[in-house]
Amino acid sequence: MVSLVVALGLVGLVAPSWSADIEAGRAKSMQCAVCHGAKGIATAPDAPNLAGQNEMYLVKALKDFKSKARENEVMNLMAAGLSDDDMANLAAYYQSIEIQLVTP
Repeated sequence: MVSLVVALGLVGLVAPSWSADIEAGRAKSMQCAVCHGAKGIATAPDAPNLAGQNEMYLVKALKDFKSKARENEVMNLMAAGLSDDDMANLAAYYQSIEIQLVTP
């Protein structure tokens, strides 16, 4: 019984947002591409890669930047104009990008 409750609880943690629009996120991501790259692989040395990142994590990070609970001058400014839908769409888009790990 406990394992069923845990399993059902974990489903909610990884479930994608069905209302998010990946294509709208792709279009909105053009403003992110300067630092985070056109396909979510960072071009700026201090910017993280977003491709393949967890959707829930990205939404939370964007909300934290918007509220300034998480401080970064550029990201606070970029997130300030994002709606909840924009954040969900961006997060869904970046999570949808498949990545491959290459080992040397």
